[in-house]
Amino acid sequence: MPALFSELPWWAYALCALAMTHITIVSVTVYLHRHMAHRSLELHPAVSHFFRFWLWLTTGMVTREWIAVHRKHHATVESADDPHSPQVHGIAKVLWLGAFLYHRASHDQQTLRQYGHGAPDDWVERHIYTPGTYLGPALMLVVNVGLFGMAAGFFVWLTQMLWIPFWAAGVINGLGHFFGYRNYELEDASRNIVPWGLVIGGEELHNNHHAFAGSAKFSSRRWELDLGWGYISLLARLGLAKVRRRAPQLAEGPARPHCDLDTVRAVAQAHIQVAAHFAREVMGRIYRDEARALRRKSARAYRVLRRGRRFIVRGARTHDEQSRRRLRDALALAPSLARAYAMKQRLHEIWARKHPSAESLRRALEEWCRAAEQSGCHKLRDFSARLRSYRLQTVAAV
Repeated sequence: MPALFSELPWWAYALCALAMTHITIVSVTVYLHRHMAHRSLELHPAVSHFFRFWLWLTTGMVTREWIAVHRKHHATVESADDPHSPQVHGIAKVLWLGAFLYHRASHDQQTLRQYGHGAPDDWVERHIYTPGTYLGPALMLVVNVGLFGMAAGFFVWLTQMLWIPFWAAGVINGLGHFFGYRNYELEDASRNIVPWGLVIGGEELHNNHHAFAGSAKFSSRRWELDLGWGYISLLARLGLAKVRRRAPQLAEGPARPHCDLDTVRAVAQAHIQVAAHFAREVMGRIYRDEARALRRKSARAYRVLRRGRRFIVRGARTHDEQSRRRLRDALALAPSLARAYAMKQRLHEIWARKHPSAESLRRALEEWCRAAEQSGCHKLRDFSARLRSYRLQTVAAV
C-alpha cells in the first residue's frame, strides 16, 4: 500500500518533522513541566491526556519518572545528588549524554518514591504507557512510514526520537546551567540561554524558572518571550486550562518616608526581584563608574576588576577559593563598590533571617534604608527611596 504523502518535496518532510517535534516540546513544557511537576496550572482532562498520549508516542517517557527526576533536580541542584548538573558531571557529558543521565536517574526507585507523587495512576498508565515505553515509539514509526514512505518516514521518526534527548536533556539541563545571562541571584548556576523562548517552548528562560519554580510563566522582563506561556494563555481563554500560580510582581507606589507593612509584604514575597533591581540599579552602575576610572589609571587593575564582575554584580557562586579570591581582589580596588557590596550582603541577611513578626522585618528594612542614606553614595540613597515605595502588583487573571 503506497504512503499517503510519498511525493512531497524534501522541505515538506522537514516541516512535518518540525511541526511534530514542536507539539512534543509543548507537551513537555506545558504538561510535564508546568502542570505535572510544579502544579502551576490545571489542564482539562482531555488536553492532559492528549499530551500524555503524544509523549508516549514520540518519546516513550513515563510521566512519573520525568517529574521525579525534575523535582530531584530542583531539590538537590548543583550537588552530587543532582541527576544532571554540568557543574558536577561536566558540560560535555550533560550536553551530549544527558539522555543517559536522565535514564539512570529515572530508574532509581528511591527517587521515584520520594519525588514521583501525584503522577497519573489510571488503567491506561498502569497497563499501556508505563510497561509499553517502547511500544509508543514503535507505533509512531509505523504511522510515519505509512504517511511518508520508508525513507522519509524514518527520517521524521528519527528526528522525533532525538529532539527531546538533545534539546531537553542536553541543552536545557546542560547549557541552562552553564551559559547565558542571569536575571536573579540564586545559589544554583541556572542561566537564561536566550531571552526568546521559541525553540524549546520557553524552557530557554531557565534562570527565571529556578527563581520562581512554581510560576506558570517563565518570562519576567518585558523583552523576554515565553512561547509556552502563550499556549497556556490560549488554553485558558478556551476554558481548557487554569493558571494556579505566577511569580509575584513588584510595583512602585508614591515615595514614603518610612517602610510600612505594604513594603514588608512586597519584599518578603518578591525579594528575588528586589535583589535583581539592586544588582542592576546599584551594583551595575557603580561597577561601570569604577571600571571607567580604573581603566584610565591601570590596565592591570582594570583586568582584576573585570575578573570579579560576575561575582560582584550578578552574584555568581563563590563557593571555591579562586572565586572568593577574585571577589576580594576586585573589591579591594573599588572602595565604593565594596561599600555597596556590603550593603547588598546586609540586605540578603535581612530576608534570610527568620523574623518573629512583620514588624521585626519592617524595622530591619528601615534600619537598612537609614544606613543606605548615610553611606554617602547617591545610588544607595536612591535605592533606599525605591525600596520604601515597593508594593505588590495585582496579577491579572489569564
